[in-house]
Amino acid sequence: MRPSASARPVLCLASASPRRHELLAQIGVAHEVVPADIDEERRPDESPRDYVLRVAREKALRVRARQPQRPILSADTAVVLGEAIYGKPRDRAHALEMLAALGGRAHQVLTAVALVTDDGLTSALSESTVRLRATSEEERAAYWDTGEPRDKAGAYAIQGLGAVFVESLEGSFSGVMGLPLFETARLLQAAGVPCWVAGGRRA
Repeated sequence: MRPSASARPVLCLASASPRRHELLAQIGVAHEVVPADIDEERRPDESPRDYVLRVAREKALRVRARQPQRPILSADTAVVLGEAIYGKPRDRAHALEMLAALGGRAHQVLTAVALVTDDGLTSALSESTVRLRATSEEERAAYWDTGEPRDKAGAYAIQGLGAVFVESLEGSFSGVMGLPLFETARLLQAAGVPCWVAGGRRA
């Protein structure tokens, strides 16, 4: 059961992503959204795995400095082809270029999740493999025109209209969406933060 509207937040979610907010609510964790403002530029010679883990940890620590009274949960997602990271598209041309590159090939989606409590910082990494079918120029342009790719890593949403391009997924569906619920729940439970709470009471 999801938390009721009156449930007292037990942690802060250091992300403005509506998808992460919805996923955290899905497992019954009452929370307050407090976005983190950090530099997400990739460092020279930083591997994709190190990159997403670092950014997730920095987000959590940044918000913890402003909200020391509650646990802070954060996440970061990257679509990876080879060693190249595909983030949110800058514009239409960039989105169409990414979709063309990803089509007909398997790529990795890495999502790191981090949790800061009084006991310190913990983190976990979800790795999934997604294969998109090859798409035509017309399909990519029509998909861009729906508006969905604009704020999505890799310029597609597996949970939305972009699902029609997904041939296969190996790994975590929620991880590809932006918050791997298995890893998130394990971190929360290890820190004594319960899931499945409704109105402040375990369901």
